[in-house]
Amino acid sequence: MSVKFDHQFNATADALWAIVGTPDRIDWVPGATSCTFDGEVRSLHLPGAGDIKERILSRDNKLRIMEYSCFETPAPLQSHHARIEVSANAEGCCLHWETRVTPVEIETFIRSSMEACLEQLTELLEK
Repeated sequence: MSVKFDHQFNATADALWAIVGTPDRIDWVPGATSCTFDGEVRSLHLPGAGDIKERILSRDNKLRIMEYSCFETPAPLQSHHARIEVSANAEGCCLHWETRVTPVEIETFIRSSMEACLEQLTELLEK
């Protein structure tokens, strides 16, 4: 199952990338209270939801693309692969965010989590 968002922001691509392209920055992830990043693995603590670990597979600051995969979570996750890309346009920038996940039953949770992140990003960029 794939969840995909193309979300327009009234901000520069560099401003958005400074947030989403920084692996240990969590102020845009609702519920996350702490994060560590060892250069490869990002570990997030989400009270009530548990701890998750994501491997940063690639990160290109010039192209503003990052790919990551969640490999440890309390949820019954079989596979997870996400790709974030920030592109500039005449109105500001667009976040292209796609997550492929199995089993399909977790798709609703992934979609609502991504939507909450988009709302938080909008608030951060408006400040």
